[in-house]
Amino acid sequence: EVLVLPQRQTALVAKQTAEIDVLSGGRLRLGVGIGWNAVEFEALGEDFHTRGKRVEEQIEVLRLLWAEELVTFQGRFHRITDAGINPLPPRRSIPVWIGGSAEPALRRAARISDGLMLQVPVKTAAAHIEMVRGMVAEAGRDPAAFGISGRVTLWDDTESVIGRVREWEALGATHVSVNTMGTGRAPEEHAERLAGFRQTYSSAASIRVTGPSMA
Repeated sequence: EVLVLPQRQTALVAKQTAEIDVLSGGRLRLGVGIGWNAVEFEALGEDFHTRGKRVEEQIEVLRLLWAEELVTFQGRFHRITDAGINPLPPRRSIPVWIGGSAEPALRRAARISDGLMLQVPVKTAAAHIEMVRGMVAEAGRDPAAFGISGRVTLWDDTESVIGRVREWEALGATHVSVNTMGTGRAPEEHAERLAGFRQTYSSAASIRVTGPSMA
């Protein structure tokens, strides 16, 4: 669910995600991260050590391309002159969430993203959530408007998974992503398992349970 954005061409990602957002009726939530494998960056001819700065500029460029018909931008990593994408997303924006658990990822998410996709087990998530909410406030933003997404995997029986969703809910998560990897090979198998989970799961709270993302 987290796209390693510095390994991708920004304008192409803007175009692809806008099309997905159109097809899904404006429901896309884009998770991005900076990656960790230096070998991958070397193979792509990209500088591993500038990936943090690059992803911040990429997010800025993505938001411009989603919002405006024609964009002119001069940055460290991008140069755009009177160019745009078509179609534009229905809302002229797509929520960008940053994935990770290290302090730099939390700080970056608190400054520039719409939410944090935590990559830690629910048992150890409380400290990360408290930390990022403090960072959001330090950045002059409203912690109540900042999303927190947890993650569960449908390896166990549905009731056990629902128990972990409830734990995320108790910590204040706004979303929980349900990972179906390992539950089947065909797309129909994943859809069937996820549909069964959705049917069993119910919550009176505002937490959203989502399936695996296109990213």
